[in-house]
Amino acid sequence: MSALFSPLQIREVTFKNRITVSPMCEYSAVDGFANDWHLVHLGSRAVGGAGLIITEATAVLPEGRISPEDLGIWKDEHIAPLKNIVAFLHAHGAVAGIQLAHAGRKASSYAPWRPQGQVPVAEGGWQTVAPSAVPYYETDHTPHALTKQEITDVVNAFAAAAERSLQAGFKVIEIHGAHGYLIHQFLSPLSNKRTDEYGGSFENRIRLLKEIIIAIRTVWPESQPLFVRISATDWVEEGWNVADSIALAKEIGPMGVDLIDCSSGAIIPKVKIPVGPLYQLPLAEAVKKGSGIKTGAVGLITTAEEAESIISSGKADLVLMARQLLRDPYFPLHAAQKLGVDLKWPDQYERAKPR
Repeated sequence: MSALFSPLQIREVTFKNRITVSPMCEYSAVDGFANDWHLVHLGSRAVGGAGLIITEATAVLPEGRISPEDLGIWKDEHIAPLKNIVAFLHAHGAVAGIQLAHAGRKASSYAPWRPQGQVPVAEGGWQTVAPSAVPYYETDHTPHALTKQEITDVVNAFAAAAERSLQAGFKVIEIHGAHGYLIHQFLSPLSNKRTDEYGGSFENRIRLLKEIIIAIRTVWPESQPLFVRISATDWVEEGWNVADSIALAKEIGPMGVDLIDCSSGAIIPKVKIPVGPLYQLPLAEAVKKGSGIKTGAVGLITTAEEAESIISSGKADLVLMARQLLRDPYFPLHAAQKLGVDLKWPDQYERAKPR
């Protein structure tokens, strides 16, 4: 029996295996709308056998986009094209998830293959926001420090986005609290310099995330899972760390969060990170052991054997893969073959299945 290809039930949603398509920005939307690129990109991974497919960071407000080409769900018109994609994913056996996000001070950025830096307002960019008026790079626009009313507006935007996600048919929501984006900016003392109830102490810095969780759980069905992605460490001594992540997991688990997706870093530039195969797995293991909540492991997981070992060892409950699934959309089908699992191939591809 393969642990990787064993089903996992969370609440009333069952994932047929533990392979998850990690959110990956495609920089291919116009005004936040999903299009044929997103259908083919996500749909091919469903045909390829992934158990859970999570969209790229999908902005809850237009100013929350990482780039002008990001997906959005800040208006009702975004629902229909997403609903079409969700229907395709579900028809091919995958569970459709959406990552709700706000980029904060790292918003209004060029796509990676375009000029570096932030897009000027004159070229379609916008004023960025953050917990404090501290830019990510010194050359970036200075972000506007959110007022308390504006923080409430952000919380309400996440709730409205969750309602639209439900209408689109998604079964899982992941709140993006990692990679130096807005929620992470509030969590980390490296970026949060506020002196009100949203800054300073650990309890104050996690307040925004807790308010977002409460707001989403008010509209998101009890029967459906809620995940949170975090940067489990900033890799800087003065920053957010694994102990903070464990403490956070203990706080938000009882609030209705079912799984912590454990990534790391990206709150400040030029940090030395020990990148290598499975380098973030110890973070997922530590959070799971320390809090008792389910975790997802992500980061340079590239082989069937690595993915199998993560689940069989009990170090994490889901394996989230990004670049490897860009290289091979059919990785789950190929991994099953390597692990001796007789996985059902799509009828249209059955004649190509190795015997």
